[in-house]
Amino acid sequence: MTANTENDGSMAKGSGRIKALPKRALAKIAEVARTAKKLGQDDPRRVTHSLKVGLAITLVSLLYYFQPLFDGFGVAAMWAVLTVVVVFEFSVGATLGKGLNRMLATLLAGALGVGAHHLASLSGEKGEPILLGLFVFLLAATVTFIRFFPRMKARYDYGLMIFILTFCLVSVSGYRDDEVLEMAHKRLSTILIGSFASLFVCVFICPVWAGSDLHSLVAVNLEKIGSFLEEFGNEYFNGLEEGESKKDKSNLEGYKTVLNCKNTEESMANFARWEPGHSQFKFRHPWKQYLKIGTLSRKCAYRVDALNGYLNSEIKAPLKVRRKIEESCIKMSFECGQALKELAMSIKTMTSPTAVDLHMSNAKTSAKNLKSFLKTGLWEDTDLLEVIPAAAVASLLIDVVACTESIADSVNELASLAHFKSLEYRDQAVEQVQVIKQKQILAQPLASIDGTHHVITIEVASPSLRK
Repeated sequence: MTANTENDGSMAKGSGRIKALPKRALAKIAEVARTAKKLGQDDPRRVTHSLKVGLAITLVSLLYYFQPLFDGFGVAAMWAVLTVVVVFEFSVGATLGKGLNRMLATLLAGALGVGAHHLASLSGEKGEPILLGLFVFLLAATVTFIRFFPRMKARYDYGLMIFILTFCLVSVSGYRDDEVLEMAHKRLSTILIGSFASLFVCVFICPVWAGSDLHSLVAVNLEKIGSFLEEFGNEYFNGLEEGESKKDKSNLEGYKTVLNCKNTEESMANFARWEPGHSQFKFRHPWKQYLKIGTLSRKCAYRVDALNGYLNSEIKAPLKVRRKIEESCIKMSFECGQALKELAMSIKTMTSPTAVDLHMSNAKTSAKNLKSFLKTGLWEDTDLLEVIPAAAVASLLIDVVACTESIADSVNELASLAHFKSLEYRDQAVEQVQVIKQKQILAQPLASIDGTHHVITIEVASPSLRK
């Protein structure tokens, strides 16, 4: 009786699972659709990139679909398709770097492979495989060791790998195939076709420039750190009295993305070096300087992360201790935040950061006063354990002032190297935009204005920058 009951229960469970399969499948499909929608909304360029890859592969597939083209290349036409799949990347710089690496590596390795095959054939039937094996060993070992050099690995690692692959394919397969020259020629031709097709589609159809992305990323990172510092002082010294601030703390969390963007910045800088001049960026734009600014930004972000830890810590300094350093700390934090935002605006608009000096002067004055006070007044009639949290916050803010000054120096160096425009140029541009917008509003007929809301956004430099 018990065995029958267990069998009936197992069958019921199995039947329930089978009946639930359609619902689970629909739920999974809906989840995938939501994820795909979110990916497209976060960055619409992903959708465009997917369409571009499909177009490039379709173009090179014509080598197979049209008989006259197939007769010329044969099965080697597949190398064009494979090249597009491997070479086509999200940004122009990445695609150009991979394409040039693949073309040059294939050309050089193919020529060396043909030469090695010819030299080996001169040694006779018995000596040919020995010499070919020796050539393959020496070249593969040498090029593999070269790949360990940091500079070579950063920019030419893919090309070196293709070099080894192509040399081995040409020299080794040439041992059994007398048409080694024709084989190398066909492979090189199809790879050139695939690379040029990828570059054409990537550059001329909705191009994504790695240099522009790096430029924007560095500016946004500075802005995020600046937003935290602008609000930290009031949040720490005034928000603690209420136990918990009622303000939106989203600006106090944005800096966290800065901590983990080192690899992204280095990749973008590497790809940007391959790109031709575009928009406001000349061919020899100082991309390395962006890496220097990024490194200093992360150094500052680590100090900010430590400050955030004290902001959320349960161990608080007494109110009387905090009141002694409140004014200087709030001043340092706010001025550094303003300076970083000004530097971010300077990078975005590619104008010289002339207004940063005032903010840095105020921050350094407050830091100097606080240092003097920490040496004398904070310790009187106070328990050392109560002083430590406040002293740590003050010390970190003093360190943030030094980091901000280093960032300002690096941005000034970037402005010099990249020939940023003067501040008057930005003011003129803003005024021209305002005039154009006003003319557009006045030119609209009243009928088109009534019943319709028109939103016009005008980006204006902050007042401190326009002084």
